[in-house]
Amino acid sequence: MKLTSLRIITKDIQQSVAFYEKAIGLTAQWYTEDFAELSANSITLAIGSTCTMKMFGENLTASTGSKNSIIEFLVANVDDEYERIKEITTDIIQQPTTMPWGNRSLLFCDPDGNLINFFTPVSSDAIKKFN
Repeated sequence: MKLTSLRIITKDIQQSVAFYEKAIGLTAQWYTEDFAELSANSITLAIGSTCTMKMFGENLTASTGSKNSIIEFLVANVDDEYERIKEITTDIIQQPTTMPWGNRSLLFCDPDGNLINFFTPVSSDAIKKFN
């Protein structure tokens, strides 16, 4: 089994796609007006409007964001990313902080309230884990 994609459902797909293009520096591939993808080396971030959820069944159209999961991106320098991200959003949950497990992390929210973590390994164990 291989995890290939993470999909975010949003009420405002134009706003969300524009946010992620700026945040992660990739250009979205649009497939329909309700579905786009931003593909990186290891995974694709898919963004669908609430309309796409109707294809999976009724009562699945809510888009309230999630505080019980975090979308994580490994970045070269989290402190540099912080300077860039604070120009994109004011919804910063945690400024760059070194966590007990050895990653320096920046936590913020996308326009729908989903948590995003940009992190850089800084301890020797964390650096080994991600090399």
